[in-house]
Amino acid sequence: MTTSLFLLRCVQLGLTMQDLELLSIGLINDMYAESRNDECKYAQVATQEDMDKF
Repeated sequence: MTTSLFLLRCVQLGLTMQDLELLSIGLINDMYAESRNDECKYAQVATQEDMDKF
Protein backbone atom coordinates (compact mmCIF):
# COMPACT_ATOMS: atom_id res chain seq x y z
CA MET A 1 0.00 0.00 0.00
CA THR A 2 1.28 3.45 -0.84
CA THR A 3 1.20 6.45 1.45
CA SER A 4 -1.35 8.20 -0.75
CA LEU A 5 -3.69 5.18 -0.69
CA PHE A 6 -3.36 4.96 3.09
CA LEU A 7 -4.19 8.65 3.50
CA LEU A 8 -7.14 8.30 1.11
CA ARG A 9 -8.53 5.50 3.27
CA CYS A 10 -8.08 7.68 6.36
CA VAL A 11 -10.06 10.48 4.71
CA GLN A 12 -12.79 8.03 3.65
CA LEU A 13 -13.07 6.89 7.27
CA GLY A 14 -13.21 10.50 8.48
CA LEU A 15 -10.09 10.22 10.64
CA THR A 16 -8.26 13.30 11.86
CA MET A 17 -4.52 13.78 12.32
CA GLN A 18 -5.04 13.38 16.07
CA ASP A 19 -6.73 10.02 15.40
CA LEU A 20 -3.70 8.86 13.41
CA GLU A 21 -1.49 9.37 16.47
CA LEU A 22 -3.61 6.88 18.43
CA LEU A 23 -4.26 4.21 15.77
CA SER A 24 -1.96 1.73 14.10
CA ILE A 25 -1.81 1.16 10.34
CA GLY A 26 -3.22 -2.35 10.81
CA LEU A 27 -6.18 -1.08 12.83
CA ILE A 28 -6.97 1.53 10.19
CA ASN A 29 -6.83 -1.14 7.47
CA ASP A 30 -9.21 -3.30 9.53
CA MET A 31 -11.56 -0.35 10.04
CA TYR A 32 -11.58 0.29 6.29
CA ALA A 33 -12.30 -3.37 5.48
CA GLU A 34 -15.15 -3.47 8.00
CA SER A 35 -16.59 -0.23 6.65
CA ARG A 36 -16.86 -1.87 3.21
CA ASN A 37 -18.68 -4.83 4.82
CA ASP A 38 -21.33 -2.50 6.27
CA GLU A 39 -22.96 -2.29 2.83
CA CYS A 40 -23.32 -6.08 2.58
CA LYS A 41 -26.80 -7.53 3.17
CA TYR A 42 -26.89 -10.92 4.84
CA ALA A 43 -29.64 -13.48 4.14
CA GLN A 44 -29.79 -14.51 7.79
CA VAL A 45 -28.56 -12.67 10.86
CA ALA A 46 -27.87 -14.51 14.12
CA THR A 47 -30.14 -13.77 17.08
CA GLN A 48 -29.27 -13.92 20.77
CA GLU A 49 -30.84 -17.37 20.90
CA ASP A 50 -28.49 -18.56 18.16
CA MET A 51 -25.51 -17.21 20.08
CA ASP A 52 -26.68 -18.93 23.27
CA LYS A 53 -26.86 -22.24 21.40
CA PHE A 54 -23.38 -21.71 20.04
